[in-house]
Amino acid sequence: MKISVQSKSGVFEYDCGDDELLLYAGLRHGLTLPYECATGTCGTCRARVVGGDAVMAWSDAPGLSYVNRDKNEILMCRAKARGDCTLRVPAAVTNSMNPEIVPGYRQGAIANVHKLTHDVLGFGVALDRPMTFRAGQFVVLEADGVAGGRAYSMVNYRRGADRLDFVVKRKPGGAFSDWLFADRVDGARVAVYGPLGRATFAPEGGKDVLCVAGGSGIAGMMSILACGREASYFRDHKGYVFFGVRTERDVFYLDRLSALVEAFPDNLEVTAALSDTPVPPALRQRFPGIQFDTGFVHVVTAKRMAGRFAGVVAYVAGPPPMVDGALRMLVLEARLPGTDIRYDKFS
Repeated sequence: MKISVQSKSGVFEYDCGDDELLLYAGLRHGLTLPYECATGTCGTCRARVVGGDAVMAWSDAPGLSYVNRDKNEILMCRAKARGDCTLRVPAAVTNSMNPEIVPGYRQGAIANVHKLTHDVLGFGVALDRPMTFRAGQFVVLEADGVAGGRAYSMVNYRRGADRLDFVVKRKPGGAFSDWLFADRVDGARVAVYGPLGRATFAPEGGKDVLCVAGGSGIAGMMSILACGREASYFRDHKGYVFFGVRTERDVFYLDRLSALVEAFPDNLEVTAALSDTPVPPALRQRFPGIQFDTGFVHVVTAKRMAGRFAGVVAYVAGPPPMVDGALRMLVLEARLPGTDIRYDKFS
C-alpha cells in the first residue's frame, strides 16, 4: 500500500505492509514522523486521514483523547491502512533520519529475568540481529497473549548490540509486567521494534549532564552513563545524577552507580532521594560514594543543583507526576531552554 503524508515541510510517500502500523512503516523508511510514546498513550502522532481509509488497531488507546474523531483524526502509532491512504500531519517532516538508527523489526528472546527489588525486574532480550541505538533510546516489545506493545528504555549501551537490557516496575493491572513477573518467561519470544526516542545523549554535545530519574526511569539514564563512560566523557565534563525512590526497599543499581562515581570521582555526582522515609545510616555506610537526601527527587534536585544549572543538558524519566514536577522545576527554577531538556512520554 502507498501512504502519502502531507506535512508542513512537503509531501512524502512510503510503502506500508497490509498489517503494519502507519507510524512504524513511515519510521522504518527514514521519515521523521512526529511521535513520543509510539504505543498509543501520548497523542503526539495524531494525523488526519484525508484520503482512503485507516482503522485504529486499539480503539481504546488513551491517546485518542487528544484527537478529533469527527475530523477523521487517528493515532498513527496504533492505526493501519485499508488501502492506499493520504494523511495530513500537523508537523514538519523530513527524510533525513540517520540510516544507522532507522527503526526496524526484530525478534528476540527473553533472558536472565532477575529481581532487583520486590516490584522491579531486570531482564534482557537476545536479538535475532544486532541493533545500533543512541544512549537514552527505547524499543517497543510485544509478546503473544499480551495485547498491545510496551515501551522500555535500554539500560545498556553498545553499538551493534545483540542483546538489550531493561528494567520494569510491576504495575497493578499491568498485563505485560504481570507476564514478565511470572516464573516461566525466560526464553519466551518477543517482537521488538526500534530504536525509538529523541531523549538521547551524544558525547559530541559537549555539555554537562543532569539526569533526574524516578524508579524504573533510571533505565535510560544508565545507558547515557554507560555511553559517557565508554567515551571518558566525565573526565572533562560534569555529571549529576538524581535517583528518586520511595523507601530503602525500592533502591537498586546503587552498586553500578557507585562504580561509576569511583571511575570519575572528580566530576560525577550521584544522589539517591528517598521520598517516604528517612535515609537509614546503614545505607549511607554501604554506599559511601553515593550522596543521600530525603524528599521528592525533583525538589532534591532543585536544592542541590542551585547555582549549578548553567551549561547542562537535562534528562528526565519516571512516573508521570514526577516527570511533570521535574519539568516545571527545570523551566521555572533552573531556567533551562527547552532545547536542553529531554524526555520521552511513555504514559
